[in-house]
Amino acid sequence: MFTGIIEGTGKITAIRRGSSDFSMDVDTAGSVPDPVIGESVALDGVCLTVTAIRGAILSFDVSAETVARTAFKNIRDGDTVNIERAMRLGDRVGGHLVSGHVDCVGTMTRAGRPGQGYDIEIALPPDGMKYVIEKGSIAISGISLTVARKLARSVTVAVIPHTWSVTTLSSKRPGSPVNIEYDMIAKYVENFVSPGAAMQPGDKAGRSAIDKDFLSSHGF
Repeated sequence: MFTGIIEGTGKITAIRRGSSDFSMDVDTAGSVPDPVIGESVALDGVCLTVTAIRGAILSFDVSAETVARTAFKNIRDGDTVNIERAMRLGDRVGGHLVSGHVDCVGTMTRAGRPGQGYDIEIALPPDGMKYVIEKGSIAISGISLTVARKLARSVTVAVIPHTWSVTTLSSKRPGSPVNIEYDMIAKYVENFVSPGAAMQPGDKAGRSAIDKDFLSSHGF
């Protein structure tokens, strides 16, 4: 589990590609002190496992599923990635709860600077807009950000200068792909209320136990 508070950036130093997956080396530049083989590290919001350690250079395996679901399908030697170590129980949650399981790839469509900070717009797949609310949380390339505005097929987020300078956002341009993880609470709520998600004894298959009558009888 992560919080979306980036601890540093790293540089891809090697990529070893297989038929549908790959492994890669990342120079973490001290962002992961005292790493341990087997621990979880989020790179651009993707939860990966440390498989080898050579000083500050860590190795990771990237599965075919991860390649298909994330912007890693376009990753190259020399690219920079955001880094966050897994949180400890009892740590402050400075951002929001982030699983490191990317839902989809969005596209940066605009990056403006209305004041000292930055205002960026990210186009999202239509089927993901239901998970977005204004002033809700969204993880973009692993960064916990607040939705400023929800548009028809995109969202805008306000980025303070500190976040802009210590993450990979400053290297993005219109057309750049970014990893998106929606708020997991929204996804759980959908699972609970969608047909067939919450069954009770005697319910017919495909019928949700949570409906208008259920909510009304419980004071909603």
